[in-house]
Amino acid sequence: MTKPTIGNGLIILAVTVLVVIIGYAILTMPDDRNGMQKLGDAIHELPNGPDKAARQLEDRTPGQKIGDAVKDTGDDIKHNTAE
Repeated sequence: MTKPTIGNGLIILAVTVLVVIIGYAILTMPDDRNGMQKLGDAIHELPNGPDKAARQLEDRTPGQKIGDAVKDTGDDIKHNTAE
C-alpha cells in the first residue's frame, strides 16, 4: 500500500476547484432564447398552469430552472400525498 503524497492531494484539490468553477459557470449562464422561443415554451407549459407558463417568458438561468423543477416536483408530491 502506498502512502498518499502532498502531490496527490494538490491534484485532487485542483480537480475539485475546476469542477466547482465549471458547475458554477454552467448554472449561471444567461438565457439566450429569443422572444419567439420563450413564447413557444410558455405555450407548451400552459397545460401545467398559467404560473408555470409565465415563468417561461422570463430570462432565467439554468440554475433557476433546476430550482423551479425541484420546487414543482415537491409541490406535486405534496399535492398527490395530501389526504
